[in-house]
Amino acid sequence: KLDPGELAHVVSLLNTTNNPNVLVGLETGDDAGVWHLGDGRALISTVDFITPVVNDARTWGRIAAANSLSDVYAMGGAPLFGLNLVAWNNDELPTELLSEVLQGGLDIAEKAGMAIIGGHSISDPEPKYGIAVTGEVDPDLVLTNSGLQDGQDLILTKPLGVGVITTAIKAGTVDDASLEAAIESMERLNDEASRVAVSAGVTGATDVTGFGLLGHLGKMAKASGMNAELYVDQIPFLPAARQYVEDGIVPGGTRRNLAWIADQVDAGSFSEIDLLLLADAQTSGGLVFGVDKDKSSDVCAELEELGVVAALIGETDSGEGKISLR
Repeated sequence: KLDPGELAHVVSLLNTTNNPNVLVGLETGDDAGVWHLGDGRALISTVDFITPVVNDARTWGRIAAANSLSDVYAMGGAPLFGLNLVAWNNDELPTELLSEVLQGGLDIAEKAGMAIIGGHSISDPEPKYGIAVTGEVDPDLVLTNSGLQDGQDLILTKPLGVGVITTAIKAGTVDDASLEAAIESMERLNDEASRVAVSAGVTGATDVTGFGLLGHLGKMAKASGMNAELYVDQIPFLPAARQYVEDGIVPGGTRRNLAWIADQVDAGSFSEIDLLLLADAQTSGGLVFGVDKDKSSDVCAELEELGVVAALIGETDSGEGKISLR
């Protein structure tokens, strides 16, 4: 993923649109674009692709597909159809392996009730796979970066540490329990978390992906005119993630994330290890959203009943986008 600071600069140079059909565009750095169709309907459009994060081709396909679908769920919508995006090294990798990748993507599409209706491929030295997804959402129930409100609890729906674990995979040092937990987390869709959030009246949400929890929450807090306080001890992490960071196994993207967001964060007495874990670059991470305090316990209980790892990790108050750790 591009350096978040450089990406923000590039996007800031793009012209925004005054088209009244654009409900969500470039202005707030949201997960996807939303186009109003009228009659209580709107389309969500998003695209994402990744390089391999695990060694098994079909598993990578499932993870990449779940990652691509996540932006639709982060906006409160449901996927309709997708177009495969493939970059493949024809000289080094057999096409049979690509078939496995695409079958993994189809596994997730079928689980999500989404059709794959086409795609595009190119030859590339480094393989990449993802999906351009079109979804649908009620225009009155769109979840956005700017939708956090004062005095809400913050809920996270997947453990952190995926970036650290996948780096350990590449280094050949990952243990079986951490690998299994990371794959299960990355393959899990955010559909149930999204539905519960929408039912609870949530308006501010994002998924925690390449910019880490601190980066994505920081963007959301700033867009909403809120500050966020994080209860660090209540944030869930994948097995051995902390140990790997202590051993120096940290993705380059995680370090860039922390450097980018550092000015927004009051770390208090927490260490660089804690900060790196909170800034860890995720693939197919969970949702983080704000919910009214009188609903948060019921929301967490409902998510837990569905098998979702739900944790109350902080709260909001009016401000300018600062994040404080306690």
